[in-house]
Amino acid sequence: MDDIKIQVQAMGPYQTNCYIVTIDNQDLIIDPGVDALPWIQQNATKPIAILNTHAHFDHVWSNTAVKEFYNIPIYCPKDDIFMLSNDPFEQGTPPSVADFEMQHDETIELLNKKIKFNFFPGHTPGCSAISIDHHLFTGDFIFSGSIGRTDFPFSNPQDMKNSLKKVLLWEDDYNIYSGHGGYTKLSKELPTLEAWLNYF
Repeated sequence: MDDIKIQVQAMGPYQTNCYIVTIDNQDLIIDPGVDALPWIQQNATKPIAILNTHAHFDHVWSNTAVKEFYNIPIYCPKDDIFMLSNDPFEQGTPPSVADFEMQHDETIELLNKKIKFNFFPGHTPGCSAISIDHHLFTGDFIFSGSIGRTDFPFSNPQDMKNSLKKVLLWEDDYNIYSGHGGYTKLSKELPTLEAWLNYF
């Protein structure tokens, strides 16, 4: 039986998915976007950490608000740290500071679960898909029927191609919870991901 409960709410003008992942009545907050704190307050039991898949403004907007309200740390991929403080897209994003800078493919342990920041750059330099058991929170790497854009500042199409090749080698299936849109499964997305290789 799965001992993980997952709640999702789309936040802000870009409808960016914020996730509450509950394990043993404690919560991990993944990608707290625009005005995410009130929803988290209403639906979380006891948040203990904030996990960023990457540092685009619509995914990290409420980092500081959530961090300060609950006094909990932020985990962010190291190659995206620079975006937390300098607002490169000039959206007025509240600055935040990562307490833990996640290395490429680093695994940590929280709530007795191994949590891996699977390194899949391309959309951003540090873009990562966070795996918890058979659940994969892909941020803007994989969507249902699509992948993240590579025409933004700091995006890299060749990195995205390499990331697609990397995930196509995975043998295990995962439930995919992406940064925008609905739920899917890795096995379902494999043909789409294969087709995208021809785009780059």
